[in-house]
Amino acid sequence: MIPAGAIRDIVWDELHGRPPTAVPRDIDLGFFDAADLSAASERTIDARLRARVPDLAWDVRNQAGAHLWYPEAFGIEVAPFASCAEAVSTFPEITTCVGIRLLGDDDVLVVAPYGLDDVLGGICRHNPTRVTAAFYEQRLAAKAWRARWPSLQYEHAGGE
Repeated sequence: MIPAGAIRDIVWDELHGRPPTAVPRDIDLGFFDAADLSAASERTIDARLRARVPDLAWDVRNQAGAHLWYPEAFGIEVAPFASCAEAVSTFPEITTCVGIRLLGDDDVLVVAPYGLDDVLGGICRHNPTRVTAAFYEQRLAAKAWRARWPSLQYEHAGGE
């Protein structure tokens, strides 16, 4: 499943009248394999992706093992996720709680536990499911989204 940033970036660039970035900063790939939580598994998938599409910066994560790295990345302990969809529902902003997956019949599965209104409407708001309001505000500043996408509606954590 391709979640979060790559989708958001394409939509928000379109909302700002910009062509999509020729080569995205990175493309997350989330998968779910509870039987193999090893870093080697992630590296194998990453190597396959880079061999097929070498110009893209892939970031491969087994969401079944997120509880192993989440405390270091976000500062809190979490229980293991039951699926990629559950993991997507906990991303820091509602607009990044979106994922797509190409199915075997060439249909596309869209995972959007909070709907698509925020990403399509250019709204950036805190998802309090896992990260703190302070983390959300720090993330907005660090990523410099207000400079990149100035016409979006940014809501302070707490809906202010």
